[in-house]
Formats: sequence, structure tokens, C-alpha cells
Amino acid sequence: MPIQTNKRQRTCIACGATQQKGAFHRIVRTAEGAAAFDPTGRAAGRGAYVCTGACLAAAKKTRKLERALRCKVTDQDYERLAREIALVEAPGRNEE
Repeated sequence: MPIQTNKRQRTCIACGATQQKGAFHRIVRTAEGAAAFDPTGRAAGRGAYVCTGACLAAAKKTRKLERALRCKVTDQDYERLAREIALVEAPGRNEE
């Protein structure tokens, strides 16, 4: 009989909610030290998870994303991340 394993839970850096990896949006620190949206969840680099665009805004306000990624996140990075997350969260898109 196969051993049943538990999937690791991820935690939103802004609100502290814990869920499966697929329920979150992953933001990764690139090799250049910038923050980038990771739609696949498999990009190399240090990553952080947020639930929604609202949690991204809260993470910006409290600088939690900068602490989690251990790098400086510019306002342009936050704007780009918010746009990319909004596209993924847009109504009518299929959930994976």
C-alpha cells in the first residue's frame, strides 16, 4: 500500500493564510535582484506567496515582500506585479 504524503502548505506573506501552493501567486527574486511574478511556481530563486492583489498591496505597505525576498522592491516592480496578478485573477480565466 502506498504511503500517503501530505502536501506542504504555503503561507501568504501579507495575511498569513495557509493553503496549497496552487491557491497562491508566487513572486520570485531573480538573479538580477529584482522581483518577478512566477505564474508556473517553478522559477529558480527565492520565492514568496501572496493570496490576491489586495495582499500584494498590503505587503507593499508593510514592506513584507522586501523582507521575504531579501531584496529592494521598487514601485515599478510593485506596479508590474499588480498588473500581472490582476490578469491572472481576471474573471473568466480557468483556475488550475
